[in-house]
Amino acid sequence: MDYTAYLGAAWIVEDVDDIEDAISIAVSEAGKCLNPDKDYVEVEVDLIDCPACGEAFDSAMVYAGTALVGLVFEINVYNVETEEHAAKIAKQEVGEAVPDKKLEVMNVVEKEE
Repeated sequence: MDYTAYLGAAWIVEDVDDIEDAISIAVSEAGKCLNPDKDYVEVEVDLIDCPACGEAFDSAMVYAGTALVGLVFEINVYNVETEEHAAKIAKQEVGEAVPDKKLEVMNVVEKEE
């Protein structure tokens, strides 16, 4: 079976003034780590739902010039037996490119035929 795995990671960015810069830098740095060998992995900023209003906003925060940005790595895994196996392969593939980041499996979805 084929799956799409979504992995989350916290990305720290230093010397930034605002959230937009932090997000841009985090996605760019992650992309540089993945390219050219792992250019099949997509990188996006995670979204968080506001508990008070229910609206989704970017998972990023800046304090004292340092930002923490929540990133999501999306990777397709082909010809595996289970979701757990797909998650393990995804973590291995992305982990090779960003070895200093802790990766968390957020979701694994079977791909439609």
